[in-house]
Amino acid sequence: MESNRYTKSIVNGIINHEAVVCVIGMGYVGLPLTLRLREQGISVIGLDIDESKIEKLLRGESYIRHIDENLIRSHLSNGFEATSDFARVADADVIVMCVPTPLDKYREPDLQFVKSTCRSIAPYLRPGQMVSLESTTYPGTTEEIIVPILTQGGLVIGRDIFAVYSPEREDPGNASFSVSMIPKVVAGHTENCRQVGAAFYRTIINEVVEVSSTRVAELTKLLENIQRAVNIGLMNEMKILCDRMGIDIFEVIDAAATKPFGFTRFYPGPGLGGHCIPIDPFYLTWKAREFGLHTRFIELSGEINRSVPEFVISKLVDALNDRFKVLRGSKVLVVGLAYKKDVDDVRESPSIHLMEILRKKGADVQYCDPHVPSFPEMREHHFELESVEATAEVLSEFDAIIISTDHDIFDYETIRNNAKLIVDCRGVYRGECPNVVRA
Repeated sequence: MESNRYTKSIVNGIINHEAVVCVIGMGYVGLPLTLRLREQGISVIGLDIDESKIEKLLRGESYIRHIDENLIRSHLSNGFEATSDFARVADADVIVMCVPTPLDKYREPDLQFVKSTCRSIAPYLRPGQMVSLESTTYPGTTEEIIVPILTQGGLVIGRDIFAVYSPEREDPGNASFSVSMIPKVVAGHTENCRQVGAAFYRTIINEVVEVSSTRVAELTKLLENIQRAVNIGLMNEMKILCDRMGIDIFEVIDAAATKPFGFTRFYPGPGLGGHCIPIDPFYLTWKAREFGLHTRFIELSGEINRSVPEFVISKLVDALNDRFKVLRGSKVLVVGLAYKKDVDDVRESPSIHLMEILRKKGADVQYCDPHVPSFPEMREHHFELESVEATAEVLSEFDAIIISTDHDIFDYETIRNNAKLIVDCRGVYRGECPNVVRA
């Protein structure tokens, strides 16, 4: 399809920073993207159905630890609006969807947020707009789900409006890679769509990688995360084997990493966490069944990673038994609630899965995480808890302490010196420690 007046008009508006952008979803992906757009002088409407987020943004408050409130306040007074009103989509030239793509209770793709967002914006679409999805999903989502919804009103993709897929690559809390520094994979439903999408992302990203189709871009993101999930699964299986053999897996990994080629360092832990890594493999395995393929290797790594919390609890139970105690009724402190170190993101955190198992087995469970002062409201997990302080007096009250997330803020010497029993899931303690069990 040849470029038309809408293609040229929106590309010129983007290049000249005259286009208004609406980012839907003010979370760990959408809010940093919004602030990056404002840094480049682009007018932005931040849209979210969560009224509490919008209220905080309008007050200039940050609900994400690594995002500075001063940055939000400075942009609020100059080109950034926050709203929950989908009618504002009509005022935008570019719409970027950064919405959740979780799994349902059967561990199958749940695209309700993508579908509902598309249905919400469809009535306000007009010729000359671009719509981009950044959420992780399976190959075919743009073609099979998004395009049919966006075209229900008679608009033609590639002529009137432009459908783009460009997967997010946000790494929360990683100061080494800002939004602008991470190469951006971009695809369009048509050639015109790709042209418009590439022009948009080049205004905020240093390197744009154009690919031939939205299906390629969708699978690219899945491959990135599945590779990590599979490698962590290997390390978790090696950890369990090393435990049986009486070998320190972390020492083995560090030694293997001295090889200057052919080895990539991955570490085991208490399980997989974050919105992407534990979930994305299931998006592909579900889609693969449509093509008659059973992705055994990917599914096996998922089984191993999901089994790790039970392994950790078994190590705790054995260690308590050695001390003539049982888990039921024991006071257990989970250190680190976030899914990885030095962030406040608890999505799919293995720490929470550990807490659920502990509660079901009758333990008195608490947690300590200065980055997460109160246990957040979640759809599937309910704990009315506040983070306890890791003082010597408090630590000594617990029968066992599980180091689930190794934040730098923790004083590990104080923990070791005052804990009766430590179950170390992160390799914090090396060498012989009489009160430390590695898991």
